[in-house]
Amino acid sequence: MASNRLLLNPAKTEMLWCSSVRRQHQIPTGSVRIGNTSVVPVSVVPDFGVYIDADLTMSAHITATARACFAALRQIRSVRRYLTCDALLTLLRALVITKVDYCSSTLAGVSSALLQCLQSVLNAAARLVFSARRSEHITPLLRELHWLKVPERVQFRLCVLTHRCLHDTAPPYFAETLQSTADVLYKDVVVSGLLRRRNSSYHRHVEPPLVIVRFRLLRRVPGILF
Repeated sequence: MASNRLLLNPAKTEMLWCSSVRRQHQIPTGSVRIGNTSVVPVSVVPDFGVYIDADLTMSAHITATARACFAALRQIRSVRRYLTCDALLTLLRALVITKVDYCSSTLAGVSSALLQCLQSVLNAAARLVFSARRSEHITPLLRELHWLKVPERVQFRLCVLTHRCLHDTAPPYFAETLQSTADVLYKDVVVSGLLRRRNSSYHRHVEPPLVIVRFRLLRRVPGILF
């Protein structure tokens, strides 16, 4: 770091050990020496607004997002009577929906129980728009607003990112890590145009979330969109 004229700030430096839940007890808890500074490992670190936990379940990020969204909903509800429908929707999109969608592609593969926490945010926002009671069905309200449910929003984000990678509109540092193959045999099914990571064997490699979602949605999304 000294050769690059960089200085480590201990007050702003955090370190995270990542492992599965079963191996959490094997992670060392002592400080790590980096140069002349000792850094104590933490269980959660923020990275560009995304909270990454040690077991990579994204529970810390979902909890923080839901907390911030419900705080915004409480503030909006206090002035609901003074807002028009268009103004209310604008506030919800700016203060709530954007938080739910921010870096939502990192939630691919997250358990449905955790995603339900974010879904409760959308449900509360939809009920606020229509002044609906909790006993009313939420699906018709979401359809009226043209809001996808949280799992579908995650899949949509991944499909958009896949489309951008295929058409060279994604950031180079991301697009260069993926390449399309002509025909790949995946679980005895030949899929044309499947993506795989560069310099990796798809016979032994577990495909990343982008590829899994692309394969699963291939039958439902017209091929011309890709």
